[in-house]
Amino acid sequence: MGRVGTDVAKEAADMVLADDNFATVVAAVREGRIIFSNILKSIQFLLSCNVGEILLLFIATMANWHEPLLPIHILWVNLVTDSLPALALGVDPAEAGIMDRHPRDPGRGIFDRSMLTRILYQGAMVGGLSIAAFLIGQQYSLTIGRTMAFAVLALSQLVHVFNVRSNTRSLFAAGFFTNPQLVGAILLSAILQLLVIFVPAIADIFKVTQLNGIQWLWVAALSIAPLVIVELVKLAGLNGGDTES
Repeated sequence: MGRVGTDVAKEAADMVLADDNFATVVAAVREGRIIFSNILKSIQFLLSCNVGEILLLFIATMANWHEPLLPIHILWVNLVTDSLPALALGVDPAEAGIMDRHPRDPGRGIFDRSMLTRILYQGAMVGGLSIAAFLIGQQYSLTIGRTMAFAVLALSQLVHVFNVRSNTRSLFAAGFFTNPQLVGAILLSAILQLLVIFVPAIADIFKVTQLNGIQWLWVAALSIAPLVIVELVKLAGLNGGDTES
């Protein structure tokens, strides 16, 4: 006890309760689980997005296609559309039932089979959708193909960030707006992404072009697809879950 305990007891103790209230231990455990869970969410989001980018470029290189993305596109996605949502995940509220999970083995790594599976299949999803956008747009021109791939890669990742908020619960059950910081980060990133395409002076720097209505419909459909795909995987019970924390 921090108040009534002796100095000798405090020195020998593994834990000191500053307010002498045992209920503080429960609150501390809950807060620790929330922090650890949010760190895992950020890691899963960032790595799955990076796997998607690597897959997109790797397949394009192996197939001897034109570059689907330019270096400035990759830098923009990593600095803007990846980083802001990942930071906002750090303040995500606690998932339902977080205190019902079993204690986590201190020696267990964070990259278990479920985590690696989610990173790989979700990365393949993001990369595959971006490849589809590039191939569809390339039918018009290489610049349109790059623009569509760039837009889908960035916007699909902004949609995908909702998926990682829970590995078991549907997003529609957990809610879209329970983390205002995340919603704000997504909106800001989306606005910045659209400005790159719609403002001619910026578009020239990024070497992208304007898209017509049909092309934007393809971009919208492919960007929303991650939400549908992961929701179906969750419904089938194949997304894995967090039973320990």
